[in-house]
Amino acid sequence: MVRPVSGGGPRFAVVGNPENRRVSLFADAVRAAGLPGPRVVAWMDVLHEGGADFAADEIVRIDSPGENLEVDRLLRGASDPTRVEGSARWYHGFMAALGTLRGGVRLDDAGDLAVLFDKRACHAVLDAAGVPVPSSPTSGPDGVPVRGWDDVRTLMREHRMSRLFVKPAHGSSASGVLALETGGGGRIRATTSVELAPDGALHNSLRVRRYDSERDIAVIVDALAPDGLHLERWVPKASQQGRAADLRVVVVAGRATHAVVRTSRTPLTNLHLGGSRGDLGTARRAVAAAGARWSDVLDVCERAASCFPRTLCVGVDLLPAVGWRRTFVGEVNAFGDLLPRLTGLPGSGAEGLDTYAAQVTAALRGPARPGSLHPYRTGTPHA
Repeated sequence: MVRPVSGGGPRFAVVGNPENRRVSLFADAVRAAGLPGPRVVAWMDVLHEGGADFAADEIVRIDSPGENLEVDRLLRGASDPTRVEGSARWYHGFMAALGTLRGGVRLDDAGDLAVLFDKRACHAVLDAAGVPVPSSPTSGPDGVPVRGWDDVRTLMREHRMSRLFVKPAHGSSASGVLALETGGGGRIRATTSVELAPDGALHNSLRVRRYDSERDIAVIVDALAPDGLHLERWVPKASQQGRAADLRVVVVAGRATHAVVRTSRTPLTNLHLGGSRGDLGTARRAVAAAGARWSDVLDVCERAASCFPRTLCVGVDLLPAVGWRRTFVGEVNAFGDLLPRLTGLPGSGAEGLDTYAAQVTAALRGPARPGSLHPYRTGTPHA
């Protein structure tokens, strides 16, 4: 059993994969604040030993269990780390593991994480709070389950969605996401990072590819459906230098602190899939030229983050519509803060700080007052 250590002064702990740069960057931020490096509790140990204990005053960050082959195998049950399938099992395994963490002052709430890692639930929470999101037939109390390609085709017809995104409900990093578009004469195209193997297996790839055969698209969707699928209307994005553009905005303790523009020649702007960083100043000027206010853009992100008040930091994927006047929230990411060397926005209170230093600074300010935006949770969280 992983047990806490004793000592005076503020103490941080992080549950993560020790070799991961997320853990290293957070540890660097803690030391830069003049504190001892955080106690690192490995996900491998949590899973093998049935949990971990934290001292009552230990400030605990939950970090991603990703990018570790053995941890992924234990959570997803797949021997091949490139396989796309198994996200539902991963989700239930991760939620169960969160329930074995005991004590500490939590910077991430297990209940919030349960929603953040279910796109259908997250979309419904945002929509109910009045946060602008793309329309979806699969979220909320009237959400329709998707059992396969036939259901997708039916929902496309009933909701007049000629362009949409099909997303694994528990996926991340665009794994398994398909951008679907149809045209006259029965034409259909899916843009995705999924590689369909000859035996029907689905593999993650760093190369975005297109499928123009409905039969291939149906095979992919049918294979993903048992893990749960979420459908969203495709919002035509604004552009920068002829490339589709969106934004990742990091919100720390309720304040939008960091932002980056992501651009791509494909509908998938993820940087690991060939997307590249755009120019934030140009985006701000485009917003102003459209008659909108940059402060309102950030306010949308802060409103999205406020739906998860017991989690210190989230990364909001903001979709600016063509013309830059309207915005929609596409995703809220629990582990969306990996933006190395990016410093805080002017006026954010995080100027000169990277995303991790901003979180350490906010955590050291102490738990918020009861009833305020971020009352960090102590004790054993619910999953």
